[in-house]
Amino acid sequence: MQLIDNKTFDKINFTASPLAKGEYELCVFKSCDFSNADLTDMIFIECQFLDCNLSMAKLVKTTFREVKFKDCKMLGLLFHNCHEFGFTATFHTCNLNHSSFYKRKIKKTSFINSRLNEVDFTECDLTNTLFDKCDLTNAKFENTILEKADFRTSFNYSIDPNQNKVKKAKFSLSGIAGLLDKYDIEIES
Repeated sequence: MQLIDNKTFDKINFTASPLAKGEYELCVFKSCDFSNADLTDMIFIECQFLDCNLSMAKLVKTTFREVKFKDCKMLGLLFHNCHEFGFTATFHTCNLNHSSFYKRKIKKTSFINSRLNEVDFTECDLTNTLFDKCDLTNAKFENTILEKADFRTSFNYSIDPNQNKVKKAKFSLSGIAGLLDKYDIEIES
């Protein structure tokens, strides 16, 4: 497998012309199109994806270590198929709707100003994860470890404290309704 490091890829359509199989370190991908691309067995270490479209990309045994995604469209990604060892990423102003992190251990991950509608976090370990100004409409939390996670500025979440570990998780007063959804009660301010 070839090693590619410190290279910038700008406005390349990797759907039409696939990215070469390899290990990418300290690379920057700007305004690139990876939609429906096959990224199987690829390795990305300390890379940045800026304003890229990765929607529906195939992520079988793909490695992401210390990767930053900013302003990216990432619809329907199955992160649970990624290589689990060392998975670390941050997401800033990304649209991750309909993606899945099923059973993924993603402690200390940052989701900032991102759309996480219908994202599957079932059986994830989200210890110390930051959800800052995120829309979590219909996101799925079942048997999820949310200890010390921070939801204070996020909204539209529905989390059942009986089905998830929420010890020392942080919520705002306005977000408390998202912890009581299962009771179908009305809360007024």
